[in-house]
Amino acid sequence: MKVVLFCGGYGMRMRNGTASDVPKPMAMVGPRPLIWHVMRYYAHFGHTEFILCLGYGAHHIKDFFLNYSETTSNDFVLRGGRAELLSTDIADWTISFVQTGIESPIGERLRRVREHLDGDEMFLANYADVLTDAPLPEMIERFERSGAGASMMVVPPQSSFHCVEMDEGGLVGSITAVSEMPLWENGGYFVLRQDVFDHIPENGDLVADGCAELAKRGRLLAYPYRGFWKPTDTVKERYALDEAYTRGVRPWALWEKDRVPA
Repeated sequence: MKVVLFCGGYGMRMRNGTASDVPKPMAMVGPRPLIWHVMRYYAHFGHTEFILCLGYGAHHIKDFFLNYSETTSNDFVLRGGRAELLSTDIADWTISFVQTGIESPIGERLRRVREHLDGDEMFLANYADVLTDAPLPEMIERFERSGAGASMMVVPPQSSFHCVEMDEGGLVGSITAVSEMPLWENGGYFVLRQDVFDHIPENGDLVADGCAELAKRGRLLAYPYRGFWKPTDTVKERYALDEAYTRGVRPWALWEKDRVPA
């Protein structure tokens, strides 16, 4: 299945006061950028055809893949000054780089790459900045059985704040952590059918327009997931993932679990 990755936003919440034009999916986690980790997740399950919806800072993403060094994350033998790889990351990947506009909302970006989907009935989509260990095959299978037009992974709220219930006089009756409330939020992992294009207007949004309209028609499926899921909306969240990577805590790196120690 083809994978559409939205990687053209400004990522303003990831800024640290510098004038850098590096898009959020290019923020580093270990020796590789976020987008690489997301792509390795999909490739682990056999989905190696990627369509990148480019916009802000597109040249950083293009340069990364055009100058990709397999030796950074693979074992190799140096023989006669030449590296002989013992494994590879992206040798079997097909990546389409599509400029979808600097200011385009997500829905419009998706509309602009429709022709690259070759009319495939189903495809995958992702914001390219969230890591998870969710069972993708199960997510896809459940969607296929449902006949829905779109499926989105939903996760418990990540906020550390508490909600307060009180009466008209201001007396508090209860205090509940947001994460413990019966609420779910968009997790950023989508399985879509071509139907979704019927509900996204020009310059529209994937969720607010496409998914919302499908929901009204009873054709939006949610995949609730309480396992590992980490966003990178802020510098703090990205640093936390990078630090976890350094410590060897990488639950999202399912491809590493398949490696057989020498």
